[in-house]
Amino acid sequence: MSIPVIIHGAAGRMGQTLVNLALHDPGLALAGVVDRHTDSEKLTALDCPVAGEVGELSPPSGAVVVDFSAPEATMHLAESLAGTGLAAVVGTTGLSDEQSARLRTIARDVPIFWAPNMSVGVNVLLQVLPDLVRKLGEDYDLEITEIHHNKKADAPSGTAIKLADCLARARGWTVSEQGAFCRQGIIGPRPKKELGVMTVRGGDVVGDHTVYFLGPGERIEITHRAHSRETFAQGALRAAKWLSGKQPGQLYSMPDMF
Repeated sequence: MSIPVIIHGAAGRMGQTLVNLALHDPGLALAGVVDRHTDSEKLTALDCPVAGEVGELSPPSGAVVVDFSAPEATMHLAESLAGTGLAAVVGTTGLSDEQSARLRTIARDVPIFWAPNMSVGVNVLLQVLPDLVRKLGEDYDLEITEIHHNKKADAPSGTAIKLADCLARARGWTVSEQGAFCRQGIIGPRPKKELGVMTVRGGDVVGDHTVYFLGPGERIEITHRAHSRETFAQGALRAAKWLSGKQPGQLYSMPDMF
């Protein structure tokens, strides 16, 4: 039986990738698309309902909304799902701490899956990094660089923040206290209790993230490169299948699916 999905933010780059993959996945049925650009030719050519809000659709019971939009649009969507019987997979990045906390609260009543990076490779990396931090020890300085296309709105990326949080927790730190997101001028020697997160923007880079362990006489670099947006879209649609039929009560994420 196919799982009905609704793509929220369907006219965007990621939205179009999700639509195309959903249309060719026998395990999914495209039940509708949502975007403020309802007159977009990309959407009107589809053989499914098009709307500016999820509430304007009449989706079948058990449908899962897949959302890659902007923080404000994501929060509006999440707030609107209470009592609808719909679930949501959220891949939006750039949510504030307050928005993240609100999403967790909403997830008590609405099945919601949220991951700032839907890549299987990145999420496996998040599982192995803490062991490297512990085994290498405090003589190794920790740094992160991330590169994305020149149209990405938020910085640093949600994935870079997630990686930084993973490293910081392994050291018993917090990103808010030990994170360094900008260096300029005569800053002096690098503090030992510091975690640098640097942002690069340009071209059409889908997403590169490198974690550095810089030690005495050597360094280790671990890089993840996304070659296509399909990497994230496939992960999100896999999450939609997994989330279908799940009960609310917690904010689900990639480790839950694994």
